[in-house]
Amino acid sequence: MEPVEINAGAWYLRALRADDRVDDRPALADLGEQRADHVDQAAAGWESETLFTWAVCEPTTGELLAEVTLDPTTRAVATRARPGHEQAAQTGAEAVGRFADAML
Repeated sequence: MEPVEINAGAWYLRALRADDRVDDRPALADLGEQRADHVDQAAAGWESETLFTWAVCEPTTGELLAEVTLDPTTRAVATRARPGHEQAAQTGAEAVGRFADAML
């Protein structure tokens, strides 16, 4: 499956990125993610349909505030947020739950 972008009101959800335009790795490090291949693994999860991962972003800057994952088999949703952005994670999780209800 191709990554799906989701509009979640004050935030938007998109696939993780690490390219010449957007690099989520510094923000992911704030979440405690130290694996250098995390963005690649997230892309592989979409491709194999084993784990869907979204960056919950501030719409005007694209800055990653939180990460939401969905296990398509169990429909388990998990979040982690940068300090002070717990509401973005919660809103993202609710949007992903609606995605799961509609698409899985």
